[in-house]
Amino acid sequence: MTALGVVFRPQLPPERLRAMARAADASGLEELWLWEDCFLESGIASASAALAWTERLRVGIGLLPVPLRNAALTAMEAATLERLFPGRFVLGLGHGVQDWMGQVGARAASPVTLLREHLTAVRALLRGERVTMAGRCVTLDGVALDWPPATAPEVLAGAIGPRSLRLTGEAADGTILDARATPDEVRAARLLIAEGRAEAGRAPDGPHRMVVYLHTATGPGAAARLSAELGPRDPASPRPGIAGDAKAVARAVQRLTEAGADTVVLQPTADEPDPEGFIRFAADEVRPLIP
Repeated sequence: MTALGVVFRPQLPPERLRAMARAADASGLEELWLWEDCFLESGIASASAALAWTERLRVGIGLLPVPLRNAALTAMEAATLERLFPGRFVLGLGHGVQDWMGQVGARAASPVTLLREHLTAVRALLRGERVTMAGRCVTLDGVALDWPPATAPEVLAGAIGPRSLRLTGEAADGTILDARATPDEVRAARLLIAEGRAEAGRAPDGPHRMVVYLHTATGPGAAARLSAELGPRDPASPRPGIAGDAKAVARAVQRLTEAGADTVVLQPTADEPDPEGFIRFAADEVRPLIP
């Protein structure tokens, strides 16, 4: 069964999160996703608040930029949230937007190497292992969590290019694709992920969750808002996103799931006039139309 989520965009002030998280929880929506975009809102602080305000909602961070974080700290935070809210937290890691990383003095010489080492260390720590690691970017000396979770939460990684997609197959439990991904690009990503899994000695067709964002606009002025969000159009490239009613959105979601997405996360425009209403639209109108 396809999981459906909605993004709480950090262009909204943090104090709006409570109402949106509670609306998602009350509506029956499966997942609410958060971003840690520079320099807007903290992913961990927002996730912990959203989890505390809700009862059943899964909350994902898609994603935390690892150049800003120590691997042990990432694992400690994820373990704490998993123990406080078992089975409801999804962690996504990425190498970050390099211009932003440069602004804070954290640009990595090799972003892919950093992400690989961070994923390796964090997943091992969350499994309760004692980790000694002398990598190019991550160094740990006999580090183990005193309070590891009973079951390690899945650790996903964001990717765009072929090298990063193979890395997610090699070193992550799942992959996050941003809203630029078309169904054909989702299919291509699945093949690259399988290659990465095979290279790492993992079953190419083994479990690997794929989360895909979908630019979505509905209601009055939907097409104009989506067009403004996406910017100038390249006539030679497929246009990502969907503007329309619940049936149109559900069809777009189904195209992504048929291409290989396990979870589709509706991404409203930055100027969405009714964020709570968008959540109810997703849960009450779109969700019943998705197998």
